[in-house]
Amino acid sequence: MSDDSSPRPSLIERLTSWLLREPEDREQLLEVLHAAYDHNLLDADALTMIEGVLQVSERQVREIMIPRAQMDVVDINDPPEKILPFVIEAAHSRFPAVDAERDDVVGILLAKDLLRICAGEAVNLRDWLRPAIFVPESKRLNVLLREFRASRNHIAIVVDEYGGVSGMVTIEDVLEQIVGDIEDEYDYDEAEANILRDRSGGWRVKAQTEIADFNETLGAHLSEEEFDTVGGLVTNRFGRLPKRGESVEIDGFRFHVLRADSRRLHTLLVEQLPQASLL
Repeated sequence: MSDDSSPRPSLIERLTSWLLREPEDREQLLEVLHAAYDHNLLDADALTMIEGVLQVSERQVREIMIPRAQMDVVDINDPPEKILPFVIEAAHSRFPAVDAERDDVVGILLAKDLLRICAGEAVNLRDWLRPAIFVPESKRLNVLLREFRASRNHIAIVVDEYGGVSGMVTIEDVLEQIVGDIEDEYDYDEAEANILRDRSGGWRVKAQTEIADFNETLGAHLSEEEFDTVGGLVTNRFGRLPKRGESVEIDGFRFHVLRADSRRLHTLLVEQLPQASLL
């Protein structure tokens, strides 16, 4: 005779029992995790990060690297007075240093080391270079992250099968695959307006801004036929998800990507071209 008074297993106990049966593949594991989320055992951020960790173990460096053509590099043969304005404008903390050719990376220059120039010191930039780390395009991201942590490096140069430079990757690029976009100096409060005047004279525009609002605020005439948001229009014009630092011109405006990750476009710096006139 069964004992109906025995307590029923709790949700956690049922999920634990399911997990103990060892899912046979990653799809089954994800089903368990989503079931836990559906029953409020995991919040959305935790689920997203777990999924990111699983993806990192499968993805390769070539999938997230910054292509060589888009790398901000300094030529070690240039005088400091030429390098310094470029470093200030690019606003990165580390730069691959090349010897005339982009394939000839001779080290990594830290922007903070250039403070000595401002102090009037005589400098030899070659003496300040940190060793460059080279990794193949096929390296898995979880392996690269482990190497970054062990070596305390923050940037690596990506090479193809022939040894040529094909791009670069940073520890931030890898971490963003797990936690999403990491805020930087271009971030601003989500509560603020979608369109803000920038100190450069342009406008900082969130990608989620509706084209109708953009047109009204800037006196523009962007088409609303195919896309509702500025980000959708810009991404379509590129034909792919653009990377930080890229620019495109649309109907009298230059759209410069300030923030973007591997998943979506976040923030744009918009400048009116000289031939365009605002109302």
